[in-house]
Amino acid sequence: MAGTDFSNWQKEKAVQALVDEAQAVADRLAGGKPHAVEQHAAAAQFWAQVHLAQGQDLTKLATWKAAEVQRFVRASQTKIAALRKTRDYVSSDGLAAWLHTARAVQEPRITPAVREIWTHLSAAGQNVEAMLADLLEDGGMAVAEGRLVPEGFGEPS
Repeated sequence: MAGTDFSNWQKEKAVQALVDEAQAVADRLAGGKPHAVEQHAAAAQFWAQVHLAQGQDLTKLATWKAAEVQRFVRASQTKIAALRKTRDYVSSDGLAAWLHTARAVQEPRITPAVREIWTHLSAAGQNVEAMLADLLEDGGMAVAEGRLVPEGFGEPS
């Protein structure tokens, strides 16, 4: 019995850490300078376009099979670690928005914080599109119109 209690405590602690991590991002965006929030939003849009070009529509994460979501989580964690190692923090933060979204698909208690993240990213100023165009051009990709927001995370419910 004690082993089960400890296991449950560990799982609960891990979930709470993910909730706290997503909430910290939301709080940072809420208090962030407009230009920084725009950079974060543009980077999130860039990663949505990168994955779309690879046949993965991140806006539909909520409808993916659990194994696909888990693969995306693992791949994103690896990519984010590599980006941070090269000090590409803006790009890693953009991908992290999608990582938190995938985690919220896996664990609904993360959803309120992720909705906050997307509310801030969606409200970012008009420079997002120009920043995104530059990122896509640098990446050798076509310019994309409009902002992509994950289904179920765009508006608080």
